[in-house]
Amino acid sequence: MLLQVANPATAGAPLDAAASELSFWDLCLEGGVLMIPIALLLLFSIYYFVERWIVIRKANQSDPTFMRRIKDYIHEGEIESAQNLCKKTNTPYARLISKGISRIGRPMNDVLVAIENTGNIEIANLSKGLPWLATTAAGAPMLGFLGTVLGMVKAFYSIANSGSSADISTFSGGIYTALVTTVAGLIVGVVALFAYNILVAKINKLMTSLETKTMEFMDLLNEPA
Repeated sequence: MLLQVANPATAGAPLDAAASELSFWDLCLEGGVLMIPIALLLLFSIYYFVERWIVIRKANQSDPTFMRRIKDYIHEGEIESAQNLCKKTNTPYARLISKGISRIGRPMNDVLVAIENTGNIEIANLSKGLPWLATTAAGAPMLGFLGTVLGMVKAFYSIANSGSSADISTFSGGIYTALVTTVAGLIVGVVALFAYNILVAKINKLMTSLETKTMEFMDLLNEPA
């Protein structure tokens, strides 16, 4: 194996360049203590988005033959079979229909109110945590701006203590804190905002589907056997 001896005149430049490079981890450390809650908010946003996405996606799955089978069971008087189908399907719209089936024989308004109340409970369960995600979208940038203020205070404090000997290195630490926390807070805020709006859109789509299934069921009860 050949060994190459570095030229002292040229070896210093690459080493200085490598030494001046700042890794992502080092950059995060420059943000100070406020980077900890910002990082926790990011992890929370990602976890909650993935968890709710899976739950809502599962709730949006539908059986195209479900309402037809419910109609056949009800017209044939097989109420228990209709309830068993709802339990087997085990989706939000199936639970709405199950509640409506349990109220068959009562006034139509009572049936509709029972279904709507069940629907409100289903939507509330799917929306768990959404206010926290919205709070993260607004709160993370505020934490970043707080880091900006603290960083600038640190920078000017360093300048004041250094007096006439102050140079760029005197307040560079405070500037790092100010910029890094601002960028981190904005990134987390944008991530949380997009996650919140995507989940809200999917829940609204599910609500429309539930309303459609409810109307189909109410029309079914009004049809002649």
